[in-house]
Amino acid sequence: MSPYALSIMLSSLAMGTMLVISSSHWLLTWLGLEINTLAIVPLLNQQLHPRSTEATMKYFLTQTLASALILFSATMNAWLTGQWEIKELLPMPANMMTIALAMKLGLAPMHFWLPEVLQGINLTTGLILSTWQKIAPMMVIYLIFNSLNQPLLMTMAMLSTIIGGWSGLNQTQLRKIMAYSSIAHLGWMMAISAISPNLMLLNFFIYMIMTTSMFLMMKYLKTTSINMLSLSRFNTPMTAISSLTLLSLGGLPPTTGFIPKWLILQELTKQQATTIATILAISSLLSLFFYLRLTYTMTMTNSPNLSTSMITWRHNPNQMSMLYALMTVTAILLLPLMPNILPA
Repeated sequence: MSPYALSIMLSSLAMGTMLVISSSHWLLTWLGLEINTLAIVPLLNQQLHPRSTEATMKYFLTQTLASALILFSATMNAWLTGQWEIKELLPMPANMMTIALAMKLGLAPMHFWLPEVLQGINLTTGLILSTWQKIAPMMVIYLIFNSLNQPLLMTMAMLSTIIGGWSGLNQTQLRKIMAYSSIAHLGWMMAISAISPNLMLLNFFIYMIMTTSMFLMMKYLKTTSINMLSLSRFNTPMTAISSLTLLSLGGLPPTTGFIPKWLILQELTKQQATTIATILAISSLLSLFFYLRLTYTMTMTNSPNLSTSMITWRHNPNQMSMLYALMTVTAILLLPLMPNILPA
């Protein structure tokens, strides 16, 4: 892609997200979401491959349906209340808005597009789709969390944690594993959205750090499947550090990923939602299993075709090694800073 076209697409992505975050009008919010969708479509299809074309069409059709539901919900709410500001939603528009935002994010059972789209695109675009593209819908949920259909949202949250962990067990492609990991993490965020929206944003911030570190690791090691991970420790000595990122995604203490699970379970228990907290804790074991599987493959498994080359201790200066190292350290060692980050 031309650098000029790429700069236009990336600036449009940033403008669309900023428009959603800063607007208090439903039409401007819908416009920002549409700019986001249209700006990433050329990035999805830049490989000119049938698989990327299929992924682009699936993403475009799904996001178009979600945007139509958002516009229809906002129009109905404006017709009934006489105002377009982002405030309280009436029950029927709130139901449609909940379904539309769940489809935007990829919550179960509207999650079927996310693994297929991530599998058909490259790692850089997959990173943008898994992190930046989720900021705008999350901000809309943060603004109207009191108006959404909470029983429906809680049901989709529990389904997402279960399906995200269960469906990732038999996957061999890393991008599909990251898609189901995203679905499971979004389930945790939606489960706490009505009780503590600030904790939902903290969870989302930590998820973005860990997912960015994971995608940079795959890009750095040039791996897209589990079989390729078994050769990665012969190529770079950073494999051991990268395995800690996987454990952080699984939520093992004392890594950064333990923070949101710990705080969410604590808050749900305080609110007498012990059943939901138990379901989330048990379903997190499913996700932890395939993270441990990736860690085992990366660090303790030899490929059937042994590499005869020595370990590459000198890194390629063209790689984004500094950003990769920074995000990896943040994804592992943020836990001691939590007393300073959390409000008193």
